[in-house]
Amino acid sequence: MKISIDLRSDIPIYLQIVEQIRQQLTSGGLKPGDQLPTVRALASELRINFNTVSRAYRVLDQSGIISTQQGRGTYILETPPPEVVERLQLESLDALSRHYLRQTSRLGFSLEEAIKHLRQQAGKPDTGDQNFS
Repeated sequence: MKISIDLRSDIPIYLQIVEQIRQQLTSGGLKPGDQLPTVRALASELRINFNTVSRAYRVLDQSGIISTQQGRGTYILETPPPEVVERLQLESLDALSRHYLRQTSRLGFSLEEAIKHLRQQAGKPDTGDQNFS
């Protein structure tokens, strides 16, 4: 499992961890039954406070993504139902979109300019509307 933290991001570190685990689950990088590093091991690897990792794991546990078993470790739960996978994918897309829009705004681009650029990158013509389909 590969997690990288951006200490300069305005996204809290625990949410960066949550988001990256969600993305790895939806992309197949993590599979049901996979064991996650211990809180202390991940905190040490990322060089962050273990309470931050603990908070991320709590959020994932409350979302039904992982299960922590005292003395055994933390595991990805069995394949979640399709509606949970869809929700996770949408939450990941929301987080990516918010991050992209914050960054483009910091660079001085308007929403319209950011959308136009996305359309160009996707190989779609700029139709002037905000429908990405």
